Amino acid sequence: MRQIFLDTETTGLSADSGDRIVEIGCVELFNRRLTGNNKHFYLYSGRESHEEAFKVHGISSEFLKDKPAFKVVADELLAYLEGAEVIIHNAPFDTGFLNMELALIGRPALHHHVASVTDTLVMAKEMYPGKRNSLDALCARLGVDNSGRTLHGALLDAELLADVYINLTRGQDALLIDAGSEPSLGTSIVSADLRAFELPVLRASAHEIAEHDEILGQLDKASGNKTVWRQKA
Repeated sequence: MRQIFLDTETTGLSADSGDRIVEIGCVELFNRRLTGNNKHFYLYSGRESHEEAFKVHGISSEFLKDKPAFKVVADELLAYLEGAEVIIHNAPFDTGFLNMELALIGRPALHHHVASVTDTLVMAKEMYPGKRNSLDALCARLGVDNSGRTLHGALLDAELLADVYINLTRGQDALLIDAGSEPSLGTSIVSADLRAFELPVLRASAHEIAEHDEILGQLDKASGNKTVWRQKA
C-alpha cells in the first residue's frame, strides 16, 4: 500500500479569500516503510503572507520570488500522488487550498487523482477524545521527537506526521516479518531441541498488565469496538 503524508504552508487561513500555498511537503510510505522518495516544493504566488502566517512558517516573499508557481509543478505533484492514499493532519484545510490551486489552472480536484484522503486529526480525536490533538501534542504523547520544529515547515511536518501515524496505528517496522519469505542466500536454518532446557517463565507485573489493558482499550475504541478479543469474549 502506497501512502503519502502531505502538508502545506500558506499565506493565510482562507483559500476562499485568496490565500495561496507557499510550500508543499510530501513523504512516501510503502508497505509501512519510509522510502525516502519525498517531494518538496516552495511556491511563488505573488501574494504576501499575513503577519500571523509568517510567524508560523517564516517564509518571506523575498525568499519565494525566484520559486516556481503552482502551475509549473502541478504535473509533477499529481503524478507523484496518483493512486496513493494521501494522509493529512486536518485534511480539509490542506485539501481546500490544493483544490483551489488546481481549480485556478483548470485541473480536477485532488480526490480525482488519489485513491483516498485520510485525516489523522479525525483518527486522533477518536482515539483520544477530549485531549489536545495537534501535531505537536501527538508527538509528545506518542514519543515522536519534534525538537527541531521551531517553525512549521511542510516537509518536516510531513515527516513528523508519518512517525505519528505509524504510532497511532501501532505499526512497528521491526516486527514486519514475512512468514512466507525464503531465507536469503548464504544463510542456513538450524533446528534445536529445547526439551532438555528448563525455560524460565517471566510474568508481567501488575503495572505492565495495566498498560497492556490500556493499549487494548485504545485499539478497541479505534476499531469501533470490533476487535477480535471482544467478539470472542
